[in-house]
Amino acid sequence: MPMPHRTFAQVAKRRLTGKEGRDRIREVNALLAELPDYRNGPYADLRKWLLSEIEDTRVRAGALHRDSIAVRREGAAQVALVGPPNVGKSSLLQALSDIQIKTGDYAFTTLRPVPALTRIGGVLVQLVEIPGLIGGATEDRGGGRALLGVLRTVDAIVYCTRADGDPADLRVVLDEVAAAGIEKPAVIAATRADEADEAALRRLAEALPGLPVVAVSVLDDASLETFRSTVWALTGLIRVHLRKGLDTDPEPLAFDPGATVADVADAVHHDLRAAFTGARVWGPSARFDGQRVGRDHAVLDGDVVEIVS
Repeated sequence: MPMPHRTFAQVAKRRLTGKEGRDRIREVNALLAELPDYRNGPYADLRKWLLSEIEDTRVRAGALHRDSIAVRREGAAQVALVGPPNVGKSSLLQALSDIQIKTGDYAFTTLRPVPALTRIGGVLVQLVEIPGLIGGATEDRGGGRALLGVLRTVDAIVYCTRADGDPADLRVVLDEVAAAGIEKPAVIAATRADEADEAALRRLAEALPGLPVVAVSVLDDASLETFRSTVWALTGLIRVHLRKGLDTDPEPLAFDPGATVADVADAVHHDLRAAFTGARVWGPSARFDGQRVGRDHAVLDGDVVEIVS
């Protein structure tokens, strides 16, 4: 029996994450060899997608602008970690993902944006560490224009500063981002919170009003989980689990608020959206467990949906 097509797609995306160039093409060919050779249906769609990945990878590898710092989007959302130099962004990114990053107690350890995936409630979200921004970034000081260009395309921003640091340093960064006309959902992450007291956190919140402050330490797993939850709230997305029979997929799908059962069916397969007759829903949007609903029923975060075809 072949692997269910939706499971195969999830496995394929995981195996391709972080791979580029020859490594990515080699992995795509390996996946093609494992894929059932059907000419129609979802497996044929997967084969078409994998073949397009080979072409896209070759185009990226042959691009002339190799000095571009554009970040290839992965995951359900892209969130930037932004702040002055040497405030613990790299350590935070490393603690939240499997990536290995050069870190040090000196400024400008990171010279280019560094993306990494973290799983939040079962959904992959891409975090991107932006090298330290300095005053004059909008005038291209420290390569600021290119870095600000990355911020224009992200979904949200986490402004990072040391919990016991000088709030004026982060104020410089906030002013540069504002001067560039960039407005995104945002919070302030008070890093190295294990080295600060409550008074330091209060001073930070008072000096930088208007943005919520979340304390985080790479040495405190509870604070890292709180940080993940904060990042998820910034994305504005909702999570929906799929159910088939008595089995519920542990890895949810992510949707924009207002998504309907029809959108869930479409995420499973485009043909299913046209063919399905309704769904059963468990969770916040249901009046009772297993409620039968129509195509236009709006789903909510935490719902479990069984498509009826």
